[in-house]
Amino acid sequence: MTDNAPGYPFGDGTGLALEPEYGRLRAEEPVSRVQLPFGGRAWLVTHHADVRKVLTDPRFSSRATTANPDGPRFTPQPLFPAGVMSMDPPEHTRIRSLVSRAFTGGRVEALRPRIAEIAGGLADAMLEKGPPADLVSMFALPLPVTVICELLGVPYADRDRFRELSDALLSTTALPPEEIFAAVMALNEYLAGLIEERRAEPRDDMLSDLVRARDEDDRLSEQELVEFGVGLLVTGHETAATQIGNFIYMLARNPEQLAALRADPALVPQAVEELLRHTPLGAVSGIPRVAVEDVELSGVTIRAGDSVIPSINSANHDESVFEDAHRLDIHRPSNPHIAFGHGVHFCLGAQLARAELQIALETLLIRLPGLKLATDGDADLAWKKGLLIRGFSELPVTW
Repeated sequence: MTDNAPGYPFGDGTGLALEPEYGRLRAEEPVSRVQLPFGGRAWLVTHHADVRKVLTDPRFSSRATTANPDGPRFTPQPLFPAGVMSMDPPEHTRIRSLVSRAFTGGRVEALRPRIAEIAGGLADAMLEKGPPADLVSMFALPLPVTVICELLGVPYADRDRFRELSDALLSTTALPPEEIFAAVMALNEYLAGLIEERRAEPRDDMLSDLVRARDEDDRLSEQELVEFGVGLLVTGHETAATQIGNFIYMLARNPEQLAALRADPALVPQAVEELLRHTPLGAVSGIPRVAVEDVELSGVTIRAGDSVIPSINSANHDESVFEDAHRLDIHRPSNPHIAFGHGVHFCLGAQLARAELQIALETLLIRLPGLKLATDGDADLAWKKGLLIRGFSELPVTW
């Protein structure tokens, strides 16, 4: 282990090839010091087993990251203490339990016909327009946005407003700190306005359920209510929207895998799991934790108070766990990826995201046979920049 801390993240968040530094670190220095963009140094953890340990061991705390607002982080703004990603049990368990039943396997299965209906309507619109088309604006974005709007009870007509604010919330370098802070406040005010509407006129939606939990059962504070609503709205559409475009790109750049999927659409669920493993969603690849006790990882002692970055991207490419980890293989028989995280912070909406991604691929493969990128090279593709996630702002396709 050395203390020559390179800057992290290793790339600018464009491109879907995992940066080679991760492979070198897994082989030579699986627990290494890195310099984060804001707040100083942290330990970067790159082995699958070590990442899982950081995500499950209570000695690595999410709450402790909020104790020092100047601590190591990726964004100009520190995490908010009332946000669910900043909590440890039992507070985290209390908040998460309020909506967990809405995302169970059974509830998500009941939503599949509606998701398929939305996806079919979007494919119809693409077919009516004719090629070429922007997959992001015409399909990848409106599918999960419509779903989360209907679940939460957020007006779909407001999508442009909260989309712009969501991107600001995920900004690392795309916007100056004062604009990011203003966007965070605006998004909180927007959700607070919807909450007041539900107080006056409850409806059959998740936001009304959360308001009842606040007003009738006193199960969360007003600040927790607002920030939890913001978190559900942002994460409830951003990940799936980005990965739909990423997955189509990945399949187009791996034509043998795309051909196998077209020949056997029953492989779609398995393909989605492999695409989740193989495709790095985060421009950065883990939310910081802070050690509350001394902990040893791969022979390195993490001292109490040290910040740790569990690299999910690297863990999903760990050669000791995944044979030919660098290769996309939709026939991969074993796939213990951790794309949705692990432990208490395992993604609440993982089952919903899986359903959306599966239905998106099925719909596009069946309804738009011959779907392919409308450009042969990557030079003209429009990437998101300066955000916590990596993907396309536009993705031109034809069929």
